[in-house]
Amino acid sequence: MRDLFSSPIFSQVSGLLEKHGERIKQAEMVHISAPASLEGVLALGQLEAACLDVGLKYRRRLFTARHHLPRDAPPAWTTEDAGLSVIVDAEEATWEVSELQEMPHIHLVPLATSVELGEQNRKLGGALDTVVQAAALAAYLAPNGRRVRKLRPYLSLGLWLGGAMDTSMDPIHTTMLNHLKEEGSVRIVPLPEVESPSPGMLPGLSERQLTRLSKVWSTMDVDERSLALSELILPCLTESELSTPRLEELVWHRMVVGEEKTDIASQAHTVKKAWPEEENDAKLFASSLLDRWLGTGSLTAEP
Repeated sequence: MRDLFSSPIFSQVSGLLEKHGERIKQAEMVHISAPASLEGVLALGQLEAACLDVGLKYRRRLFTARHHLPRDAPPAWTTEDAGLSVIVDAEEATWEVSELQEMPHIHLVPLATSVELGEQNRKLGGALDTVVQAAALAAYLAPNGRRVRKLRPYLSLGLWLGGAMDTSMDPIHTTMLNHLKEEGSVRIVPLPEVESPSPGMLPGLSERQLTRLSKVWSTMDVDERSLALSELILPCLTESELSTPRLEELVWHRMVVGEEKTDIASQAHTVKKAWPEEENDAKLFASSLLDRWLGTGSLTAEP
């Protein structure tokens, strides 16, 4: 794995995360908690994988997600009197690093950052979500950990699930995607090269035409592929459910781990469709999902 802290988007936060890592290493007991949401599971899993890999004593807790709370209710997370509490506040608004204060516990919230992209090196802003931060902490704690390496390909999935790409290209997700590709954690492939994509992700898409295109994809040159894909997704452009940036990612930039049949975005889509609406059911579902993910390295809604 390549050092995440070497990426420019971590320049403002690497010092803070390293301090968090040292506090976790020195703790006799670590209490890790996150909301019972997919984003919470993704962040919690990264930290739990690191604890397992290096033998840190820890306890896990999934607290009530905010959409299950009254609008004016405070967050449901709490801290423990003994040991070190690590709160993954995945649903919190984005903070500036300068706004954070020293606390007895570790409080992970989305943090503002920026990156230079393109030929003109335009400086673009964005947020480091709690999943990326948790993955960076996991790699700091267990740089060669077996479980940490297994979950590594999912570090940008929280950014993918977030709302940034619903309006424009998310430069932080793009940067992390390039990082994962360059270190070999994922392959980035177009939709026809995914053997079993989750159906229904692209409103207006003809699944039958996609199947036909996938069968002849290997015989086509670059221009033929570009034309065929453009024709395939033309009906999708009239649908309002997906933004153009998210549509482009789903068509051209599917994240695949090794020779897996299903890409990462498809796994997330399937899990979210199966997520229970009731609060207690959601907590049980999230806990079971986390156990399976840690064990298999894949997000699956059912055993």
